[in-house]
Amino acid sequence: MSSRSSKRSHGGHSSRGSRRSTTQQSIGQLIESLNTHRVNTLTELRRIERVAADSSEEDQLAFQGPMTSAWTYYVNSNNFLNELRGLTRNYPFSSDALDGAKWRVNNDPESNRSWNYAWLILVKIRDEAMIDAYASVEAAKPEMWGGRMPDQEEAQQLAACLAWEWNEAVDQMLRHWESPPTTTGY
Repeated sequence: MSSRSSKRSHGGHSSRGSRRSTTQQSIGQLIESLNTHRVNTLTELRRIERVAADSSEEDQLAFQGPMTSAWTYYVNSNNFLNELRGLTRNYPFSSDALDGAKWRVNNDPESNRSWNYAWLILVKIRDEAMIDAYASVEAAKPEMWGGRMPDQEEAQQLAACLAWEWNEAVDQMLRHWESPPTTTGY
């Protein structure tokens, strides 16, 4: 019995020490996966972002550059557009709308409030009601109507369908953040 308790005691002590080194190794592996872009989906990037937020101040600093870079790569590698389109199968999300939002974020002095480029874009799309404008333009294109010009009512109906589905996708993606990934808290 005493040998059992000494094993437990010894095992508990060594597991605490190995847990710290395992945590450091895991953090190193996560940072490496960000740097090499092995992780390139919203869900996985959010998982790592949560780990980073719950880590020590030193580790948070180590995550900062790689996390910023990974979010930028995610957006610019078309994975962001592909995931948006995966949520908008009936009416694929407009690449023009995404490009417009990227331009607005890149030219917004407030964009430095977050390291998360994808979140900044989603918020910009939502807060500046960009979807309605892009849905109207897209719905009026002859290629959406087999080469013919739609009448105004047809274009408005299609624009409403596009806007509904695109807004749902943006809202769904924004649900990944319980609180904004910002330095200011909003």
